[in-house]
Amino acid sequence: LQNFFFFVFLEFMQVNDSDTQSRQTSIPSRSVLYRAPVDPAVWFGGLKKCGDSILPCLQVRTNHLLALGLLALEVTVHRHQLHYRLLHQLKPPTTGELFKGMMRLHLDEGLANCIKYFFNYFFYKFGLELCFVVAVNLIGQRMDFYALLHTFMLTAVLCRRTRKSIAEVWPTYCCSTSSLLAFQYLLSIGIPPAFCTDYPWRTPGLPFSSNLIKWLFLPDFAMPPNSSFLIYDFLLLLCVSLQWQVFEDENTAVFRILAGDNTEISRSLDTRDLSQYSPVHNFLHCRSYLDMAKVSIFGYFFWLVLCLLFITGTTRINIFCMGYLMSCFYFMLFGGTLLLKPVQHVLKRWDLLIAYTTLVITMKNALSLGACVYMDIFLKKGCWIIQMLSMFCTVPGYELRKLYPDL
Repeated sequence: LQNFFFFVFLEFMQVNDSDTQSRQTSIPSRSVLYRAPVDPAVWFGGLKKCGDSILPCLQVRTNHLLALGLLALEVTVHRHQLHYRLLHQLKPPTTGELFKGMMRLHLDEGLANCIKYFFNYFFYKFGLELCFVVAVNLIGQRMDFYALLHTFMLTAVLCRRTRKSIAEVWPTYCCSTSSLLAFQYLLSIGIPPAFCTDYPWRTPGLPFSSNLIKWLFLPDFAMPPNSSFLIYDFLLLLCVSLQWQVFEDENTAVFRILAGDNTEISRSLDTRDLSQYSPVHNFLHCRSYLDMAKVSIFGYFFWLVLCLLFITGTTRINIFCMGYLMSCFYFMLFGGTLLLKPVQHVLKRWDLLIAYTTLVITMKNALSLGACVYMDIFLKKGCWIIQMLSMFCTVPGYELRKLYPDL
């Protein structure tokens, strides 16, 4: 990875001066500082007048009123619930449950009780996996410098492997996510345009192109950073904060009694002896619709994952997809007999697949620097690298029309 960035830096320094000058001359035509007089009120919360209207623009008023309406609705519901409980001398639910009385003991009593239980405690059981899904979605939607930082943090968390070890570093992960969100929010605001001072990376002395500024998520008057990316960071911070609360709730006796514990099974157990440690009946006899759903999930979900591996490996032809195909053929070779192996043996193979997937996500994110910023260099001197690594820019907004006429 270091060699890749060093190669890109050397190639970038060899770009013709004429191309750099042409880019610099086109910047003032798009920059806010040079197009028209700047209204300082726009920087303070978008207070922009529309024509002769006294109030701000309709779109700004609509967004502000929508936020105030949601806050008012939340306060109204909270006050109504508090008044109802005080009037009838009721205590608030300890775990914030939707269906009262649904405990872990009722989970296997039928399909209806199972649905009610997961309405109450779905995030308690699968919140950690949901956080990983939201983090991967953030990385795939952004594919920039801060997405690369999220891949490093996600890798550091996954390296802990066990749930107990992940819970120890989760507060650090939550604080890092919130710090990145706050810092990116400040970058999106930038300095007031009324100062009539451009950013240092737009000076002729620094060879920063518009694509590189966008990839680094730097504030700019010619190409402002896409603030809508912060929605994905907010969703990740929301899920991570809720999961932090879940890790704290797991250590309380109330949640363990009502929702069940999240203790992981021992890796040294044999799968043939797991039945004596299971508190529920054998669902293979299919005595209810819930048993039929369990058979469908636990019996065929393994093959569904292999189908996804095969589709991922055959959708594109590159060096990364070869690893998915090899993994798919390996698991298909052993088939269902792999699930009869000891738990430690099965989880070790599955951990290797997760580690490889994380490595591919990290490399794809790092290669987005070359695909979205320095693609012209690779097209001239390294087309084989583009084909081998399947480098293409998936995020809109980059200036790639000269490279791809069909866009």
